[in-house]
Amino acid sequence: MRVAVIGAGAVGGTIAALLHRAGHEVDVTARGDNLRALQERGLHLTGAWGNHVAPVAAAERLGRPPELAFVTAKIADADDAMSGSAGYLRGIPVVVVQNGLDGVRGARRVLPHSDVVGALALFAASLVRPAEVTVTAAAETILGVPGAAPTIPVLTARDLLDPVLPVRVTGNFAGAQWTKLVINEVNALPAITGLSVQATLADPRLRAVVTRSMQETVRVAAAAGVRFDPISGLGNAALRAFGHLPVRLAQAVPARMARRMGATPNPGSTLQSIRRGRPTEIDGLSGAVVAEAARLGVTAPVNAALVAMVHEVEASSAHLSTAEVLRRVG
Repeated sequence: MRVAVIGAGAVGGTIAALLHRAGHEVDVTARGDNLRALQERGLHLTGAWGNHVAPVAAAERLGRPPELAFVTAKIADADDAMSGSAGYLRGIPVVVVQNGLDGVRGARRVLPHSDVVGALALFAASLVRPAEVTVTAAAETILGVPGAAPTIPVLTARDLLDPVLPVRVTGNFAGAQWTKLVINEVNALPAITGLSVQATLADPRLRAVVTRSMQETVRVAAAAGVRFDPISGLGNAALRAFGHLPVRLAQAVPARMARRMGATPNPGSTLQSIRRGRPTEIDGLSGAVVAEAARLGVTAPVNAALVAMVHEVEASSAHLSTAEVLRRVG
């Protein structure tokens, strides 16, 4: 199959390399140093799913229509990335692999003539250098459509991906998005402090902040009537109970997440963006919790503080100390 990957960063590069290794024809889009490296030496994959060099066709925009496309650009870049190739995506099934809550809705707005599928990548990958991707933790990818039963494009995407990485189709994709949003609370503090996710969660003071932000996310989702879809053992009943535990007990959840990440330092996607000088997707992560809380007339002060600090680091390129984080979160 001819496949396009819009945004060949860590997640997109992983998917592109795995599909190329399986014999598919893969075109990717990228920008700057990453694009030049892809054009000069191909896409290099290492890590949990093995090594592969994929001489993919790379450009800023697609030059031909694919049979199926993956949009893996960050939240802040996704609209522009899709718009630049919209002529070749008209009528093509599009799989939006994106954190947050608005990926499918945004893609439908930009690509109104395409069937849009949502996807959540649970594996951990880093763009260690331009055109070089390392998978630090293998895990499944979840497919679905918010508010709908699995569609034919969902099943087509499943059949394409299933031979190269673990895939699960859910009929409760919105619930999966919220469960992933809880898990993604590990992203903000590494971006703020410059520490890896593992190092952040190894510090009991920072782990308590992450725990509070996760619990806050659970309570906002519960107020919105969300039924969490299970991810990594975190299902609806477990998360609702977690949301009301004392912090000292609830810290067991992020501690367990850290153990599952293994020993290779995982910077998290938000810190990766900071290091590359790119806008982060924090407004679609912790910021989505703050926005939903405001819509419901409740508060999310921990998430609001994390969003503000990430934006400060974005602007200054100076990380904050643990003491300063604790002072601001309260």
